[in-house]
Amino acid sequence: MTLPRFYPILDTATADRFRIDPVVAAEQIVQAGAKILQFRHKSFWSREVFEMLERVAALCRVSGVLFVVNDRADLARLVGAGVHLGQQDLWPTEVRPMVGARTLIGFSTHNQSQLRAAAEEPADYLALGPVFGTATKENPDPVVGVEGLRRWRPHVPRPLVAIGGITRANAAEVFAAGADSVAVISDLFPEVRARAEEWLAVAAAARTKAR
Repeated sequence: MTLPRFYPILDTATADRFRIDPVVAAEQIVQAGAKILQFRHKSFWSREVFEMLERVAALCRVSGVLFVVNDRADLARLVGAGVHLGQQDLWPTEVRPMVGARTLIGFSTHNQSQLRAAAEEPADYLALGPVFGTATKENPDPVVGVEGLRRWRPHVPRPLVAIGGITRANAAEVFAAGADSVAVISDLFPEVRARAEEWLAVAAAARTKAR
């Protein structure tokens, strides 16, 4: 598969910190032209949060945007979305029978051994990070660094998403190190639509340079 080079992750806690309604943020990301969007909620899943998820899923469906739910394969199935799994979640091998062969599955890794093990899993893409320091996780894993990404990329026979502390200022070196896509969380705020448009331009420039 081919992943969009700009992979926005709508983290509800980050949106709340900037006092922006996550659904409004999702609308702005989609309006900017993003082709994929992940919904990330690390706290308690109340009925209100699930209704928010449904609204974002419907928005992506109507707009033809690939929608992914972080961690929760059960909720992803309910809204017809892909799912992104972490190292503490069920393995892709366990989730694949639940969601079906056509559902997108992503899987996070944080070091070389996890990356090698993930290569045996039925995931459509892998994520590696944090490439740089990040403030969106309470207990972040050790930084991989651009050099780690460059060294390990040849061992991954599928799309690789770089994540963790990536900004418009350092994205070019991440793409140059071999990332197929970059996941963006904090650098989407506070001017969400404008930031998403800038990110799409950064991704397009990286694609042109790679040709």
